[in-house]
Amino acid sequence: HHDELDFEFYGGNSLPYQLQTNVFANGVGGREQKVALWFDPTADFHDYQILWNQHHVMFSVDGIPIRVFKNNTVLGVDYPWRPMQVEATIWYADWACDVKPDLSKGPYVAEYQSFDIAGCPVDDFNPNGRELCYSPRFWWNTGNRWQLDPHQEQEFQNVRAKHISYDYCRDRARYPVVSPECQPNSSLL
Repeated sequence: HHDELDFEFYGGNSLPYQLQTNVFANGVGGREQKVALWFDPTADFHDYQILWNQHHVMFSVDGIPIRVFKNNTVLGVDYPWRPMQVEATIWYADWACDVKPDLSKGPYVAEYQSFDIAGCPVDDFNPNGRELCYSPRFWWNTGNRWQLDPHQEQEFQNVRAKHISYDYCRDRARYPVVSPECQPNSSLL
């Protein structure tokens, strides 16, 4: 019953590079969205950020929101709230790759620069841990972080219109019944 928030780069040697996000809540994932990046992520370092609070999860690249997963627990949709950890790896899953890498050309290397994390320290043994993490003393819980500001909303809509290459909310072959969280976010699709 783990929670997980993912940035996953899809391999390949040509533009556009694909960046997939996924949200797991209560052990359930399958909420993939792919963005065709408008730049070559191998040419320089970029800022990848996940903002989590009790209102939404926002994934951004270089300050531009690329995905928003709203807290829709009122609709019966699980929302990530359990303690999580950060993992940064090169991961290969044959079933997940559109382009199969030539594994004989390894080793493959990922480089990180200026890594930073801000979070609320909790553990599974503290029954009030989650509520403590909702405190407005943390910058991510201030009112201006509860939703996108007008500039962020405009950038987000631009990404949605021009760069989304896959969205589980639109995948009727895999999900014939629309997931409940997709409907309130339909303006975001």
